[in-house]
Amino acid sequence: MTRRTEWSGFAAESGEGPGPGFAAASTDGRTSGSESEADLPYEPAAGAGRGRGPSSGSSPGFGEGAGRRSRSRSRSSGSPSSSRAEKGEPRDPVEQARDICLRLLTGTPRTRKQLADALRKREIPDEAAEEVLSRFEDVGLIDDAAFADAWVESRHHGRGLARRALVRELRTKGVDATVIDEAVGRLDPDQEEATARELVARKLRSTRGLDRDKRLRRLAGMLARKGYGEGMALRVVRRALEEEGEDTEGLDERF
Repeated sequence: MTRRTEWSGFAAESGEGPGPGFAAASTDGRTSGSESEADLPYEPAAGAGRGRGPSSGSSPGFGEGAGRRSRSRSRSSGSPSSSRAEKGEPRDPVEQARDICLRLLTGTPRTRKQLADALRKREIPDEAAEEVLSRFEDVGLIDDAAFADAWVESRHHGRGLARRALVRELRTKGVDATVIDEAVGRLDPDQEEATARELVARKLRSTRGLDRDKRLRRLAGMLARKGYGEGMALRVVRRALEEEGEDTEGLDERF
């Protein structure tokens, strides 16, 4: 029996959304607690202003000089990357690749292929992209197996998708075939059939008043689009129609 999980990141694609097991990261790669020298309060050296005589008002000479010195330090401070950007110098491609991946991973898990495609689209050199992607895998920011597991649970419980549809979706996201098989293999067959019955029960009311064959086509077609096999779809639809008093004789031949 699969376990229901919440993943809002995956809703965007179906829309899809987030995913478990991925740590949120700062998009600029710096810790929030760091301070530059310009951020610290200005403290004059001992004896500064001596001989000028403090007055009840402000001292124009001291205030203006402190302001100029503080602004000068602010202009001289800053990260090397921002300095290079201001001078129009090209950024390090590894640094660019890291920033792009961190932005894309914020709030939404992604597969290695999705990130690689994004880096290629932004013309990041292959060598730099490979270095960053491998590093992210090493620290667990990229985990295709965890992505596949969460995708199967979310899409099955949220959209009622069966194995066939789940495999198709994970392939388009570049997940390895072995990883896909392991993820969908955890979907219990009894749970899959129970989900199919729930889908038919919700759709059944809207087909009342139609002839039996038309009801059959609509209900079975809905299950087929969600990846359910013909045998299961026929079995579930027949049972639902029988419970409503429909004659299901010859239903196998008409399906």
